[in-house]
Amino acid sequence: MLELKAGERHPIKFTLDGVEVRGFAEPRMLLSDFLRHELGRTEIHIACEQGVCGACTIMLDGNPARSCLTFAVQAIGRRVETVRSLSPADGKLNDLQESFRRHHGLQCGYCTPGILVSSEAFLRDNAKPSEKEVREMLSGHICRCTGYAGMVDAILETAEKRATTAAS
Repeated sequence: MLELKAGERHPIKFTLDGVEVRGFAEPRMLLSDFLRHELGRTEIHIACEQGVCGACTIMLDGNPARSCLTFAVQAIGRRVETVRSLSPADGKLNDLQESFRRHHGLQCGYCTPGILVSSEAFLRDNAKPSEKEVREMLSGHICRCTGYAGMVDAILETAEKRATTAAS
C-alpha cells in the first residue's frame, strides 16, 4: 500500500488518453490540478471545484468522474480519458462532437469538454435514450450559454444515427 505523507510529492503513473504519463503530486493534489498544472492538459476546465458544474468531467477506467473531486494519487495505475480521447486519430471530430457543432450545442465552450465526455458515456450505456433521459443526464452539468436545447438535439441525433448504423 502506498504510504502518503503530507508535503511529500509521490510518483504517479497512469494512462492518459492511451499514453502512459508520469509525474509527482502531493497526497491531496486534485487530479484536475495535476492534469492542468503538471501535465499542461488545458482541456480540463475547472470552474466550481466542488463537483457541481461538471466542467472537469473525465473518464476514470471508463466511468465518468469529476476530476476536481478525485485526488491525483487515486489515478495511479488507472485509465484516464479526456475529451481528447473522443476524436479519431486523424484529429477530426467524432460523430457526437460534429453533432454538437451542427446543433450549436456549444457556445463559449467552457462546459463542453465535460459534457461531451459525460454524453459519450451516457450514449454507451443508453443506445436509445428519451429526451427526458438526456435532460436528466445533462442536469449534472451547468451551462450558462446554450440553454441546453442544442445539446439535447445533438445527443438524440447521435443516438439515432448510431442505432441506425448498428442495425445495418
